[in-house]
Amino acid sequence: MVKVAIVTGASRGIGAATARQLSARGYALCINYLSSQTLAEALVSEIIGAGGQAFACRGDVSNEQDVIALFDATEQAYGPVTALVNNVGILFTQSTLADMEVERFSKVMATNVTGCFLCSREAMRRMTDGGSIVNVSSLASKTGSPFEYIDYAASKGAVDTLTKGLSVEAATRGIRVNAVRPGFIHTDIHAAGGEPGRVERLAPGIPLKRGGTSEEVANAICWLLSDEASYVTGSFIDVAGGR
Repeated sequence: MVKVAIVTGASRGIGAATARQLSARGYALCINYLSSQTLAEALVSEIIGAGGQAFACRGDVSNEQDVIALFDATEQAYGPVTALVNNVGILFTQSTLADMEVERFSKVMATNVTGCFLCSREAMRRMTDGGSIVNVSSLASKTGSPFEYIDYAASKGAVDTLTKGLSVEAATRGIRVNAVRPGFIHTDIHAAGGEPGRVERLAPGIPLKRGGTSEEVANAICWLLSDEASYVTGSFIDVAGGR
């Protein structure tokens, strides 16, 4: 069976690193993006240039019709989806909870939680011959991210719960559901939060004394998707340097 993967939010960072590694492992890829079309198309060109198969597909994962269209386009291009990486995640400028607007909280939940739900539901409806789902959570789901991103942390806590529950429902159908929890990783998400140098500031408090890379997180994601993890479901891998 052809290995076909959808990676959401794959135009940059952890998503792009995961797409590159999956292509090297023989997957045909749907590179999902929302606004970074140029980056997504550049990644597709890179993968095809290296002998892989990939196409870019715009879609808002918090929109049900966009998610359905994303899966339809992938099936039309390559056949049934066998792997899903729910990588999309947004956050806003660092803030205490008391200063957060409800609109911000709702946007974070819609993208990070509803998006994960919709993509996972569509995968469950279409993975008729087994498959694997990996959700990208965050160490914030365990720490709560006080004074910075409580809304983001709460959304990732929901992703953890969804992962655990769905792993049980999916097991009888041969579908494995796991998650990775990145810690302080060098990606541009920190700039979106208003502190591009956040990882460097926090590195002294990490047991390994450094931030992680997107490739290191992608290593864990790709292992969980692979047959090497065939007896692993409902599990979480913290990629956090010992935090």
